[in-house]
Amino acid sequence: MNVTLTPSEILAYLKRIGIDKVKEPTLEFLSEIQKAHIHHLSWQTVDIFAGRPVGIDLQESVQLILQGRSGYCFHLNGAFSVLLQSLGYTVHWHRAGVQPHGEQPRVNSFHLGLSVSLPDADPDVERWIVDVGLGGMPFEPLPLRYGTYGREPFTYTLMSSSVVSGGWRLEYEPNGPSKGVDYAPEELTSLEEFIPKHEFYSQSVDSPWHNAFLLRQRDTNHSYELRGCMLRTHGIEGISKTEIQTYNEWKDVLTQLFYEPLVIYTEQERQEMWDRIQIAHEEWKKHN
Repeated sequence: MNVTLTPSEILAYLKRIGIDKVKEPTLEFLSEIQKAHIHHLSWQTVDIFAGRPVGIDLQESVQLILQGRSGYCFHLNGAFSVLLQSLGYTVHWHRAGVQPHGEQPRVNSFHLGLSVSLPDADPDVERWIVDVGLGGMPFEPLPLRYGTYGREPFTYTLMSSSVVSGGWRLEYEPNGPSKGVDYAPEELTSLEEFIPKHEFYSQSVDSPWHNAFLLRQRDTNHSYELRGCMLRTHGIEGISKTEIQTYNEWKDVLTQLFYEPLVIYTEQERQEMWDRIQIAHEEWKKHN
């Protein structure tokens, strides 16, 4: 990793996620940063939906965050890794693969995984999983030690991967957005192999995100997903769905819940997005 943030960029990045002070690189601060990152930076496909995808060069990903925007796994984990390294953490990149419901596990480099070495934090744990780029991301660092973590309904089971030797698998609770994610143990020194994967995700008509307006976010007690006009809220009380019916309501949900004010889009472009979403939603309702 050859990108390091300046002190002013570190402060700007932390301010973007609601943190106003730099602290020593401890497990406690790592947990604070990860929670804030996940809460304030939604996993999303907005720029892909709008036909304006951003590259995954580390500088581009960092600027995406500093400019008040967000992205999906390659952007979020890429920028987060730069922030952590700039704060003094030892960060590792891993090939990974997300397993959708109904499909088989895989490590296909369609996901960039992260781990952090913190040998002094716990005598029994050398590394911690710090993934902020999953749609169903853990809200805090998880020790790379097999077991079940988190509080209901957001539990995660860490186990040995069945698809890559020496790798590990993080399996979501049943109502997560995917079945789980598998990680290869080898540390990567370049993001080069992820570039064609990002090009497929962001530009191919066969991409699952090609025509999907999708945002996902977590806080302490709930996960949220906005798919077009439908807002899904998941918490200890269960799952609820709300149909967003007006343009102003849609903008309010984006801004207040997902911290996504669509800063680079004009009012006309935002309205055009909403019109596209409404048309697709009405078509979906005809068949469901």
